[in-house]
Amino acid sequence: MKTALVIMAAGIGSRFGGGIKQLAAVGPNGEIIMDYSIHDAIEAGFDKIVFIIRHDIEEAFKEAIGDRIEKICAGLGVEIDYAFQALENVPEGFSVPEGRSKPWGTGQAVLACKGIIKEPFAVINADDYYGKEAFVRLHDFLQGYTPDKPGDLAMAGFVLKNTLSDNGAVTRGICQMNDAHYLTGVLETSGIEKTADGAAAGGKSIDIDSLVSMNMWALTPEFVDLLESGFVEFFEKAAPTNPLKAEYLLPIYIDELLHADKVSVKVLPTHDKWFGVTYAEDKQTVIDSFARLVADGVYKKDLFSDLKK
Repeated sequence: MKTALVIMAAGIGSRFGGGIKQLAAVGPNGEIIMDYSIHDAIEAGFDKIVFIIRHDIEEAFKEAIGDRIEKICAGLGVEIDYAFQALENVPEGFSVPEGRSKPWGTGQAVLACKGIIKEPFAVINADDYYGKEAFVRLHDFLQGYTPDKPGDLAMAGFVLKNTLSDNGAVTRGICQMNDAHYLTGVLETSGIEKTADGAAAGGKSIDIDSLVSMNMWALTPEFVDLLESGFVEFFEKAAPTNPLKAEYLLPIYIDELLHADKVSVKVLPTHDKWFGVTYAEDKQTVIDSFARLVADGVYKKDLFSDLKK
């Protein structure tokens, strides 16, 4: 079954004030984190990549990333497409509040794929490294998609200790699950720091073996229609309370659907280490981590050379 990987890249390069052309090279040949995610997705069996970007970064994105990946994917039989997130794309009957400058969040980003996504798909952040196992688990889950079960979703559950930064506190969504490993809720927890005994937030100890959400989801094509109706609701209820900063966020909307019994979310545990540049000081740690992965043979130095059509 055809499966797509949707990469939320509209904000790529904006962290720490850099632009796309200043993206952090983390691999031995200047690869960025997204290159490794694309490699792992193709290796796992995904055969379509959709980049969500903004119109104003399209030229720079294609020059820095897109054109290169398109050539690689053409040789591997993998389709490439683009979706565009835009501030002005609001539901009919609503308008952009005066003074608003940023788009509407990850829910709106995935909604930009309407008309482009017709197959089951996974969603990831462009700036995060998830490891190989999560892509395999999500791809395998999506192979079981049938149109009569449009609400059967999944997420990769990362072990908390594998997602912490040595350079400061992080916010993580701690998964609450039933015995069958289905999500019952996500406890958004800020200020989580490493401690001598494991991890703590606000002085309270946290189980470092808890599973957390890192915004890596397995979704159905019908889910995009749910996102569309949810976006209208967002404009009716949430946007008016904070018109300049309110965001339509994917995990919050999925949590709402979960509590309304409109979807089920299977938590798929993964034991790989997550990397991301939460703090500027994290960059060297990420570079060193990829160097070890290459030295250990997890990746070829010539990253895509081991993939075949």
